[in-house]
Amino acid sequence: MFLLNYHFIWIPGRRRKVLKDKVEKSLRRLLKEKTKELCLDILAEEIMPDHVHLFVNAPPNLSPDQIMHRLKGYTSRRLRQTYAHLKRMPSMWTRSYFVSTAGNVSSKTIKRYIAQQSTRA
Repeated sequence: MFLLNYHFIWIPGRRRKVLKDKVEKSLRRLLKEKTKELCLDILAEEIMPDHVHLFVNAPPNLSPDQIMHRLKGYTSRRLRQTYAHLKRMPSMWTRSYFVSTAGNVSSKTIKRYIAQQSTRA
């Protein structure tokens, strides 16, 4: 059992506004394909012309870095194969990204739960 929710944000190279129209639709489809393959559940997504937000539930065998590496690699390869104007960019995505964790319980609740475990023994 696990509850690992990650919010990712990443951007195209030089923050170019290339994620629109057909590219946006293709990216949305590619993200669904790859997240399914990786056993990730998409909780929310938003594709803006110059950045992507993706909120996923992930299994514990994949680190956030592995997830981002696989999503960026797959989408970059496929988008650049399809759209000639993206091939002219030095790289589809920047190397960096933002990630944060999110859960349904607060740190205070977890600490209280752990502290109570010693009284149950």
